[in-house]
Amino acid sequence: MNKRMLVLENGKCFFGEGFGANETRIAELVFNTSMVGYQEIISDPAYRNCMLVMSYPLIGNYGLTDDDFESKAVHVSGMIVREYNDSPSNYRFTRTLAEVLRDNGAPGIQGVDTREIVRIIRNEGSMRAMITDADREVEECLKEIKAYSLVSHAVKEVSSKSVWYARTRNPQFTVGIIDCGVRSTMIRKFKNNGCNAVVFPYDATKEEILKHRPNGLFISDGPDAPQAVAEIQELVKEFKGKLPIMGIGLGAHLIAYAYGAKISKMKFGHNGANQPVKNLLNNEIEITSQNHIHVIDKDSLEGTELTLTHVNLIDGTCEGVIDEKNGVIAMQYHPSEDGAGYLFENFINFMKKFGGRKNAKENRY
Repeated sequence: MNKRMLVLENGKCFFGEGFGANETRIAELVFNTSMVGYQEIISDPAYRNCMLVMSYPLIGNYGLTDDDFESKAVHVSGMIVREYNDSPSNYRFTRTLAEVLRDNGAPGIQGVDTREIVRIIRNEGSMRAMITDADREVEECLKEIKAYSLVSHAVKEVSSKSVWYARTRNPQFTVGIIDCGVRSTMIRKFKNNGCNAVVFPYDATKEEILKHRPNGLFISDGPDAPQAVAEIQELVKEFKGKLPIMGIGLGAHLIAYAYGAKISKMKFGHNGANQPVKNLLNNEIEITSQNHIHVIDKDSLEGTELTLTHVNLIDGTCEGVIDEKNGVIAMQYHPSEDGAGYLFENFINFMKKFGGRKNAKENRY
């Protein structure tokens, strides 16, 4: 392994050993507190153009398998870990983390104090960072970091370029999915809940969507701020009250923004598999998986027709909203893999209420 350097926008430097691609990359630095799931995280389009710090100290020990990718690409710009294991021991693994990062042009660095880096992000907020060769001049790196502009329309990079389909046996409904960076897990969830899916590019028109006669509309998670995706805000306004609408992550932000609520960028976001969320409707608490750095301002929901349904128990921020009259529901975190759960149960009930099995078995695709 070659010597590499991590340079933060605040001037702090960390030296370690490289793995993955031997490239110089600049991106926004975020941390994730999950103990497992690094394969799903690096292939989640919501992490597009992010440099990822894993707070759990040992990464790579179970390798990667072809079945567990959330998309067809690796979206992180770089990876920072305390200790990297290049000899996986899981019987399912097909490739190592280093091999996959290398083939996707993403550098990694290990042997650095990830606890200190996480504390810096928590105290100072998200910032840009660079992974590069250890022998470079720090001042030169800082100039490049400060001159670097973060990509402003990452949804365009990760969205489908054309319509595609995901079918299930004996479908009860057809769901139109606006692909802002949809994860494979969400497609499986729809199929397991009796829904055929038609996946549309982020900039699909109302007419293109209606040609497929969906029973409901799902707006996926993705890597942008909602202000950058005006096309989808207009779709929400067009379909509100005409089709049930569901959103997660960026999709939730786009729904709230279209309703007139305010969206702001958090200091360091919610990234990890251990965020406690309270359902205000039944007082139940769920430990959730999240990866959002923007948040719906719950004080701005007044007068928007959206009702606050879920709050984060750590910082009190909004995690879920609903408009029962128009069949619209949204959450900022990922729904559980087990069963239908609150989000899917409500969305399916909305599809039953606002049209039932209309056209589900008649669709020609």
